[in-house]
Amino acid sequence: MRGRGLLKLSAGDREELERRVRSRSGRAEDARRARVLLMLADGVTYDAIQEAVGCGRAYVTRWRTRFEADGLGGLYSRYKGAPRRMLTARMEARILARTRTKPKDGSTHWTTRKLARELDIHHMAVQRVWARAGIKPHRIERYMASDDPEFEAKAADILALYLNPPQHAAVFCVDEKSHIQALDRLDPVLPFSPGRLERHGFEYYRHGTLSLLAAFNTKTGTVFGQPVPRHTSAEFVAFLAQVVAGEPQGREIHIVLDNLSTHKTQRVREFLAEHPNVHLHFTPTYSSWLNQVELWFAKIERDVIARGVFTSTSDLAKKLIRYIRRYNQTPKPIRWNYSDPSRRIPYTGSTSTVTGH
Repeated sequence: MRGRGLLKLSAGDREELERRVRSRSGRAEDARRARVLLMLADGVTYDAIQEAVGCGRAYVTRWRTRFEADGLGGLYSRYKGAPRRMLTARMEARILARTRTKPKDGSTHWTTRKLARELDIHHMAVQRVWARAGIKPHRIERYMASDDPEFEAKAADILALYLNPPQHAAVFCVDEKSHIQALDRLDPVLPFSPGRLERHGFEYYRHGTLSLLAAFNTKTGTVFGQPVPRHTSAEFVAFLAQVVAGEPQGREIHIVLDNLSTHKTQRVREFLAEHPNVHLHFTPTYSSWLNQVELWFAKIERDVIARGVFTSTSDLAKKLIRYIRRYNQTPKPIRWNYSDPSRRIPYTGSTSTVTGH
């Protein structure tokens, strides 16, 4: 069956269509359309074209008609897509307002698709509004507010020790990491490999626990650590004695620590009476984040304890001490700064004036 006769091609059009057919980097659909037009120009019947190219008669007719009307410019797809949906300020405000309410299905927070169904809009519109506003309903942050009436004075005292310590004095942050478990895996640990994480068996054997007393030197970044079977007042005082013994005789020593009852016993008061050069600075209640040694505890937890395998408490203690010794070869003091300098904490002590948040 023959169509509407030969398709007339100029020399330039034929050259371009042949180039598209030969192209190895162009779109396959462009080559297919060019092949149809060249066959029409050569007098090939519609039936033969359909069989050779693998298309329908409507396909051949469509691209012949578009070429005859617009030339090579008519060989591009004309699908206009869905009409653009404008995200108006009113709709954005509506999305933000509904995000701050609870879903009616009893869930605790919205998802983009759940809120989109509620508002009868596309979920990507919700996503764009949330991204622009910095909203992440699926995430939460936990906090603990201090109820210490002297929070600002105590915080300023400690921050002053970090930022402007007394001349020729040593400042230590002291705390204990208690109840460290000596866990031994019942199944062998399978090492990581490309595309596979390190794997630990689900079952374990607990050989016991111990505590780690640590003193972090805020100036040098070095750490003095001592594993102990139990964290008692006697162990704490003995640890303080070792910290003092490591400093030149008579040097002023300032120690930052929390409000644990072990730190305020009669033994501790007797130790302070015997060592008048030692001064304790207690953090406000529920504010252990002011103690820099807590940052170091997070590091040893991540590097040694969390994924460690320990055959006994003595093995755990040995690995903790080994890590501390290696760490002290290249210690790093913590750079203490403020995220919002516009907020100020007044300090009336003799050390310095501190501004911060």
